[in-house]
Amino acid sequence: MLPIKSHQTQKPKIGVYKFTSDDGCQLAFLNAGDEFLLLTELVDIVHFAEAGVVDIDAKVDIAFIEGSISTPDELQRIKKIRVNSQYLITIGACATAGGIQALRNFVDVKEWMSSIYASPAFIQTLVSSTSISEHVRVDLEIWGCPINTKQILDAIRSLLFGVHPAIKRDAVCMECKRINNVCVLVSKGEPCMGPVTMTGCGALCPSVGRACYACYGPKEDSNPNSLGRWFEGFGLLPEKISRLFLHINNQAPAFLKAGNEFKGIKIVIDKKEI
Repeated sequence: MLPIKSHQTQKPKIGVYKFTSDDGCQLAFLNAGDEFLLLTELVDIVHFAEAGVVDIDAKVDIAFIEGSISTPDELQRIKKIRVNSQYLITIGACATAGGIQALRNFVDVKEWMSSIYASPAFIQTLVSSTSISEHVRVDLEIWGCPINTKQILDAIRSLLFGVHPAIKRDAVCMECKRINNVCVLVSKGEPCMGPVTMTGCGALCPSVGRACYACYGPKEDSNPNSLGRWFEGFGLLPEKISRLFLHINNQAPAFLKAGNEFKGIKIVIDKKEI
C-alpha cells in the first residue's frame, strides 16, 4: 500500500460512494461537525451524494466505499470506481464482510424472493451479497457497524501526511481492561463476543454492562470455536451460538467458519491449501 501522491497545486480529491447499505457509515463524515468543515479545507470532496455533491465519474485520490455488492449494476460500478481511484478504502460491515444483507447467502435467493414479492422477475439482483474485496483490490478496510468519525479522520489524516493508517486489531477485551470495565462474560455469564472481536468502538456495550455483539468483526488471530465451546458451558444450544457468529459480519471468514460448524455444516478443507 502506498500513501496518496502529493499535490503541489491542488487539494487531494475524495469521493464517498454508496452501495447496498443503510447509509449509516456515511454519517461518520457528517457527524464530524466542525471537523468536517476543517476537512473540506484540506481536501476537495467531489462525490458524496448524501452531502449533495455528485460526480460519479470523477477521478479521486481516495474513494471511500460503503455497502456490499448485491446487484449487477453495483458490480460494474465498483470496477469503474476502482479504475478512477488511487486509494480505495472500504468502510463498515457491509463493505468489508457483506453485512446483514449477506444473510441471504445462506438461502436460495430466487425461492426467497418468490415467497415475498408478487413479481420477482422485475428485481435485478445477484445470488449473493459480497464484500468489496471479492471484486476489486482494496487498499484499506475500516471495520464497524457503523464505523465512527475518529476512524475516518485518522485514516485521512495519516494519508495526507504520507503514512499508512494504523488500525488497532486487538480484542474488545483489551479495551475493557484499559478502561477498567467489569467483565460481563465472567461476572454475569453473558455470551460476550469481546474475546474474538476487534476493538474500535471503545467497548461501548460492555461499558454499560451488556455483552459485545461483534460489530467490528473478528480480531487478528481470533479463535471463535474456543469461545463457542465456552458458551456451550453456559448452556447455549449450538444454533444460538451459530447465530452469534452469523450476524452483522457473517461473511468474515473466521466467523463464517465457526458459525457454520456450530450450525452443523461440515467444513471441507481444500488439500491444495495444506
